[in-house]
Amino acid sequence: MCTDHMKHAINTAVFAAMACLAWTPAFAQGRLSLLEQGEYVCALPGDATGAAWIEQEGRDFAITGGSSYRTAKGSGTYLMEGKRVLFTRGPMRGARFMRLGSRLLQEVGRDGKLGRLRCHRAGPLKS
Repeated sequence: MCTDHMKHAINTAVFAAMACLAWTPAFAQGRLSLLEQGEYVCALPGDATGAAWIEQEGRDFAITGGSSYRTAKGSGTYLMEGKRVLFTRGPMRGARFMRLGSRLLQEVGRDGKLGRLRCHRAGPLKS
């Protein structure tokens, strides 16, 4: 009977250790980092008959420092791991982007594929 309790305790300890390891940064997809501070403008590609880019009203945001952002509707936080950006709190919660360059993000859909919306850093923070 004592052996059964020991096996259960060992199995529980091993499971707990494995669960802890799964959440460590060593298992992350990339280094945690930050987006460049400033105002970001979001747009969809246009076509040959009109504007090259069509700005999307209400989708713009500003990276304000640390892992914080603000929009016209409020502020929140984001997490950038490698090239992936996930907005974790606030009005953009759940929005996912892929960083294509130091100043360019492309939206990632729920299916994991790149979408058409792109956001670029347009300049420094406005007061």
